[in-house]
Amino acid sequence: MSRFSHFAAIDWSGAIGPRQPGIAVAICALGEAAPVLVRPGHVWSRQEVLDWMLGEMPEGTLVGLDLGPSLPFMDQGGFFPQWDDSPQDARGLWDLIERICAADPHLSAASFVDHPEASRHFRRHGGREGDLFGGGRGRLRVTELAQMAQGLNPYSNLNLVGAAQVGKSSLTGMRLLHRAQHRLPIWPFDPDPGAGSLIVEIYTSLAALAAGKRKGQSKIGAEELDMRLAAFSCDPHVPLAARYSDHATDALLTAAWLRHAHADPALWAPRGLNTQIARTEGWTFGVV
Repeated sequence: MSRFSHFAAIDWSGAIGPRQPGIAVAICALGEAAPVLVRPGHVWSRQEVLDWMLGEMPEGTLVGLDLGPSLPFMDQGGFFPQWDDSPQDARGLWDLIERICAADPHLSAASFVDHPEASRHFRRHGGREGDLFGGGRGRLRVTELAQMAQGLNPYSNLNLVGAAQVGKSSLTGMRLLHRAQHRLPIWPFDPDPGAGSLIVEIYTSLAALAAGKRKGQSKIGAEELDMRLAAFSCDPHVPLAARYSDHATDALLTAAWLRHAHADPALWAPRGLNTQIARTEGWTFGVV
């Protein structure tokens, strides 16, 4: 019997503004019923997502956040080499971002992106590449290298440019984690306490590939969504009143995948994860 009663997936967004059309929240209970969207048709703010997690999310939920909870550390022995204030672990990183961005509204992270020391490590819009960004696709966490070995195409969390970039989502997500950490454990920075809710990092492309979605495929309609959900032993979904956006279908598929896959012990003990990585970079659930 699973120790979790519910499974939620949150497709996150680092975009500018008070409300984010790119955020979608899906949830399902134990069993075979398909996941449903939380507040379908609602345009979420990042703060509302945090409030839902802390105040409305069912007790005993395994909740996946589609964002990078940390930055590369292991490759250079630090998050920000040559910066005296570079933190020694992920919680210190979350705290640093929060302090620098305290006046930024909507859990945004613009002040950190433009900080004179931090910006040296980012690739930003307008051809502004920090002298310590490193070129190419940018620095990657150990879990992202493992993602590549599984056939995925991760982007550096230090890259803030392009439609596929995840850096802004990650930085804004770290502000959420900073606020949530004393109420909800966050794996693998925290061990699974064995009861209550637990946050994990997810990569929605991993769930999509496990469901048989073609690599690079974007749009999924109602009929195909049911076919993909069936790969996770789900009943057909309740038709969506709004359009079938990538954000909605990604969240629905990933919530179903979490329920289907979470009992696999190998996913909780990936080969590449050790104590130092768990403390600094974290790990994407499902990457072995």
